[in-house]
Amino acid sequence: MEAIFTQSAADVPASKKRRWAGVIMSSLAVMFLTFDGVMKLVKAQPVVEAMERLGYPDATARPMGVVLLACLALYLVHRTAVLGAVLLTGFLGGAIATHVRLEDPLFSHTLFPIYVAALVWGGLYLRDARVRAIAPWRR
Repeated sequence: MEAIFTQSAADVPASKKRRWAGVIMSSLAVMFLTFDGVMKLVKAQPVVEAMERLGYPDATARPMGVVLLACLALYLVHRTAVLGAVLLTGFLGGAIATHVRLEDPLFSHTLFPIYVAALVWGGLYLRDARVRAIAPWRR
């Protein structure tokens, strides 16, 4: 009987404004990551140059693009969105480690993957009640 009167955060639907803000934030991250993944797949000249500068073999560009797009596909499916966000966070963590290793500028290079991850998780938080239900700052 108690379950009837208590309502968890997972049961409360997002308001229209919250949902649209989440969709916009997620869309920005998805557009950037899609562009990045496709550029790695086609091995555009800037990607080849960047891979060399970052110390990665040229042959790793396509597999990295495939992994990125696979994680992104999981993020785009509602049922697997949390798994996709976790995997994208790991992928972006590798980018941070690479920039730290090279001592790249902090705000423009090293922290940029954190900005993208904030869009990924912020968008998911705003549009998915499951994430809001486990967030530590709930009411």
